[in-house]
Amino acid sequence: MLKFLIVILGVGWLLGQLIRYFLRSKVAKFAQQVKKAAEEEQRASRKPQEEGEVHVDFIPKTYQERRTKDIKGGDYVDYEEVKE
Repeated sequence: MLKFLIVILGVGWLLGQLIRYFLRSKVAKFAQQVKKAAEEEQRASRKPQEEGEVHVDFIPKTYQERRTKDIKGGDYVDYEEVKE
């Protein structure tokens, strides 16, 4: 009975060490991927834009839908002609 408990504890300890090793390697690999992606994004955001150039990264879908449905042919603005 004592041998059985020692073997079970030894196998449990060994499995724990192996799992810990594999988890650390997976976490390290994931961290490298995240770091690489962040560097690429930072490199892409550093591109110099010419003066007067406008770049939009993201337009919310709700804004696009509302914009296309509200504006048809332009807006009408009342004005009063002032003669001097």
